[in-house]
Formats: sequence, C-alpha cells, structure tokens
Amino acid sequence: MSGLQPVRGTHDLFPPDMRRHRAVVDTARAVAERYGYGEVATPIFEFTEVFQRTLGDTSDIVTKEMYTFTDRGGEQITLRPEYTAGIARAFISGGLQQQLPLKVFCHGPMFRYERPQKGRLRQFHQIDIELLGVAQPQADIEVIALGWDILTALGLDDRCVLELNTLGDTASRAAYRKVLVEYFRAHLDQLSEDSRTRLERNPLRILDSKDTGDRRIVAGAPSFEQYLNPESAAFFAQVKAGLDALRIPYKLNPRLVRGLDYYCHTAFEFTTEALGAQGTVMGGGRYDGLIELMGGPPTPAIGWAAGIERLAMLIAEPPAPPRPIALVPMGADAELKAQALAQALRRAGHVVELGYGGNMKRRLQRANKVNARAAIILGEDELKRSAAAVRDLDSGDQQEIPLDRLGTHLAQFR
Repeated sequence: MSGLQPVRGTHDLFPPDMRRHRAVVDTARAVAERYGYGEVATPIFEFTEVFQRTLGDTSDIVTKEMYTFTDRGGEQITLRPEYTAGIARAFISGGLQQQLPLKVFCHGPMFRYERPQKGRLRQFHQIDIELLGVAQPQADIEVIALGWDILTALGLDDRCVLELNTLGDTASRAAYRKVLVEYFRAHLDQLSEDSRTRLERNPLRILDSKDTGDRRIVAGAPSFEQYLNPESAAFFAQVKAGLDALRIPYKLNPRLVRGLDYYCHTAFEFTTEALGAQGTVMGGGRYDGLIELMGGPPTPAIGWAAGIERLAMLIAEPPAPPRPIALVPMGADAELKAQALAQALRRAGHVVELGYGGNMKRRLQRANKVNARAAIILGEDELKRSAAAVRDLDSGDQQEIPLDRLGTHLAQFR
C-alpha cells in the first residue's frame, strides 16, 4: 500500500491546510450573511445536459475538461465543473420563482480535467455567490461589493485589482459580434486553430485567447464600447457610478469577455500578480439569459465564483487552534476518573487531550508534542484527597487543586 498516491491534480487537506481553507470559507460566509445571502448546497454531480446547455457544446470545459460517465442506470452524469448551472437547475426544479429575489452563497469541490499547476487542480474548491431576479444595475454593484468586502476581510484588498467590462445587451452584442467576425476573418490565416474554430460559434472568446499570435491580432480588434446602444451605455455608467460611490477601485478591461450568448452587461474579475500566471482569484458577470435557456422563466441574474485554493495561498496564517489541556492519569482508578473528567471539561468548552496509555514521562512528552498549555496529573494520592495536580507547562509551576474547583482554576488556560 505504500506506493499508493493521490490522483494527479488532487491533494489531501491536512489540518494546517484545512485551517486556511476554512478561514476562506468562514470569512466569505460571514460577509455573505451580512448581505442577506443564505447558504445552499447542490449535488456535486448533475445530468450532463445541465452543463452542455449552459457551458456550450464547443466550450473547452465541455469538450476537454468535464468528468463525465454513464451510471448504472444508463444516465450520462457529470461531476460539476462550476456552480452556476447547478444553482440555475435548482431554481427551476425547486420551483423557487416565488422567492425572487433569491440570494445564495455556496462552497464546495469542482472537477475539471486540466493540466495541474500552481493554483489550478483537477479537484478544486470554490466559494460562489448568485443573485437571481434583479435586472437593475444595483445587483451588479452589490455582488461586486460583496466580493470586495470578502477580499478585504481576508486582508487581500491591496493585492487584488478589479477588472471591469460591459458586454451590453442582446442588440449591442449582436452588432459587435458582426464587426468582430468581419475583422477576424480578414486575419483568418494568422489565427490559432482554436480561434478559427471559435470564429464560427463563439467569436468573443477569441478576445481572451492566450495564444501569442492571437493576442497580436486581438490588440487591433474594434472595441465593444463603440457598439453599445444608449441603454447598455447607461447601464454600465450606473454600475461604475455605484462602485465609485462605494470607493471600490476598478480598471476597465475592454478585452474581458464571456463567450456565451446568455451573458450580458457587466463582466468582472478580481486579479492578482501574486500567483504568477494564474492571476484570477474571483470572476463573474451578469447572465440574464441562462435560466430561460435551461427551460425556466426569463430571470435576470448575476454572480461570481472564487477559487478557495488560490485565496488560501494569499491570506495570512490563520490563528492556531486552542492549546489543549492534557490529562495524565496514573493507575486504573485514575484512568476511569480521567475519562469522566475529560468529558466534563470538554462540555465546559476546554480542548482536552487524553492519552491512551504509557507512564507519566511518556504522557508528558505527548503533552509537549501537542503543545498542551497545562497538564492535569491524577494519581492515587490525589484521588484520595479528591484533588489533582495541575502543572503549567509554560512556567513549570504546579499546584494541587480540589476537583470541585478545577473548572475555575483552568479558566486561566483557555
């Protein structure tokens, strides 16, 4: 068994890693609750159609990255590569239309078959925010502000930059798509193979191509701003004014896009230079057309997702867990008494380490190994006097304390 290893692109979260992971989730949950977002959970797998419909048959996620399998009932099942589709499916199948506006927070594992690198795993974890049922730009301002407040609470506001763009409404997008296709067709022989494929089905995706040759061509592409109709321009102006009023700094990025047609208006990312190439720590946008595409009623919506692993790499070391109190019983009667005493102390809120055997020396060595704050020594003589010896493991001082006063005495070691 010693040769067994975790699957490539996955990793185990041991207590120090889990403290960072939990710090991100707990901080995000607390901030989301202040904004009125309720926590939900959706299954980690869905019918494959949920993601094929929402992510597009030609997207990299669907064609190259999804973990899809046929279950024993012959159904096509996919491990979720992202949260939004599952939330939208839950909204439709759960009949939640009467609960609009719906504000949800969630977190959990995602699965994508990618080349593992720093901050990018095949099983990774995200926090996610979705606001359904609000068409006004106030929703865009709120979800961005919520993301900013989470990053601020994590101590990352000075290490992250908000990049912002607009995709306009359907009419603006259609006008822009037309001129963009004409521009790229004039440079067809210089585009990468992936971009030539995208040109017919998803031309906006070419704008965020990472290919060096594509990027040179993209640099000369027409700007979306030129093709925004007055309604779309006014919407974006309100979003920017709202962020200005909240003193949330941002940088306009006209190349920040979302390739699928159900996205509209605001697109945004929080990026950092502290993680190398994997610079995006939080990204999202407005997706007013998604729920209708999935068979539900027309429902405006906006949300974002953030990588927990990436955020965990950036935050300061979370506080260490409380130091325990070690119980050191000597003799059979003391062992029995120690178990009852440990239970009582735990119920009173103390962290208690009760060894499973060994002489006093070995038990005290174990107490030092777990960084115990104090040791309670229970021997036959102490039990006869209904007392225990309490040793301060930092100072070395030791006192005999009556058992009925033990709780009061131990308060200093919390």
